[in-house]
Order: sequence, then C-alpha cells, then structure tokens
Amino acid sequence: MKKLISYIIRYVPRKYLQRISAPALKIVGLFLRGNNVTCPIINKSYRKFLPYGRINPRVNALCPDSLSLERHRLIWLYLQQKTNFFQQRLHFLHIAPEQCFIKKFEEQHGEGYITGDLESPLAKVKMDVHQIPFGDNTFDAAMCNHVMEHVDNDLQAMSEIFRVLRPGGWAIIQVPFFSPVPDVTFEDPAITNPREREKWYGQDDHVRLYGKDYPDRLRKAGFEVTEDDFIHHLGEGAVKRYALPENEMIFFCRKVAKTTS
Repeated sequence: MKKLISYIIRYVPRKYLQRISAPALKIVGLFLRGNNVTCPIINKSYRKFLPYGRINPRVNALCPDSLSLERHRLIWLYLQQKTNFFQQRLHFLHIAPEQCFIKKFEEQHGEGYITGDLESPLAKVKMDVHQIPFGDNTFDAAMCNHVMEHVDNDLQAMSEIFRVLRPGGWAIIQVPFFSPVPDVTFEDPAITNPREREKWYGQDDHVRLYGKDYPDRLRKAGFEVTEDDFIHHLGEGAVKRYALPENEMIFFCRKVAKTTS
C-alpha cells in the first residue's frame, strides 16, 4: 500500500488526483473503521489512517473519508480554538483549496467562501496567486497552505495575500520544512531538473527550500506574524488521537490596521 500510494502521488497530476481519489478511498475507509484515531473534521474514527508521502510514506497520515493529512487536522483544531473562523461568517479566501475543508468551510461561510487556484478543478476562481483578481481590502481572512514552495516569486504572492485582506484581517500561510532546516531559505532559478529539485528542495515540483527565516519573509510582505506552537499545548492524548504532526508551527499572519494620530 505504501509503495502504491507513493507512486500515485509522485506521478499522477494533482488535478486528476483530486477528481478520482475521494470515491476510491471511501471504499478503503470502510475496511479501516475502528476507534484508535479520529478525524476531527468529519468526526469519524478508524483503526488507523492510510500511509501518505512521495518517497517515504508516513504511516497513519491520510484519512480515507475526509482526505485530511496531519497538518489539515491540526489547522482544523487551530481554527476552532484560536480564531473566529467558526464564530461568525467571514469573507474567506482559500487558495489551493484542500478537499478535506471545502464542504465544511462552505457550510460555515456560504457565498463568502471563495476558493482560488490556477489548475484545481475544485476551485471556484481560476487565479494566479502572483496576481489575485480581487481588490484591496476584500477579505476578512485567507488560507494558503503548501503553495509558496511552488511559486516563482513567493514574496510577491505573500504581498498579494496581504493586499486583499482587510485591515485587521488574518491569514494562515503554511509551507513544508525538511530536516535539518537551514537558517536561510535556499533557492536557485538555475535548478530546473526535477531530480535536482528533489535533491535540493525535497520534492521535484518545489522551487525553494524554506529555512528558519520563513516568518521574516512573511513580515517583508507586511504581515505581523505569530509563530504559534499550538501543537505543544494540545496534549499527548490529542496528538495521538487525531494523528497530528509532532512539531508543526502555525504561522498566523495578521494585517494590522493602521492607526491615525
């Protein structure tokens, strides 16, 4: 199963995976039901989750029904416990929308929930994150996970998210980190060969390897950034129950409203 999942992830384009994975994995999920782990997004429990990963698949990672991964389940709990996401209806921009969130987010925010992506068949709006097709100060909040490592100019993309947020608005902008995490983000436009990109960046479709300076890059775009170690406050029981990542930091980005003197 690990080898099959690894092969599919590496060689089947994402836009096709998004169309075919859900019905196939729901059937698999019927054989995994139990009471050892729970997906908080859909509140279903299983003996275990499926493995997931391109090269060395992680065990107990993918929920077969919601299609959530460890980081998605963590973000769901964070939205519940640390933001106003489920307390009111927001005008919310979801860039490169993850399938596990779409239905639940739409139920919460209705027409105010906007999904955008350059290729995904799941998105309402076809858009390039370098040039978001919305006016200044449009959205109350935004989310963009595991996108910045793919784009040509991450600082421009971050600045675009900042631009379309209203003053006081917030965004969660996550990227992958590979151990050992370098002090400074590494990128070299001359590295274009997929194998070389996998060697240097950890994945063949990545164009940079993020370092410890990542929050400073977000600050350059204008954000006030909180590096929230929320995972360490949930307790060992919750981490195990929901199969969460052990050391994932949440980068909570706020567009601070300017004060007039």
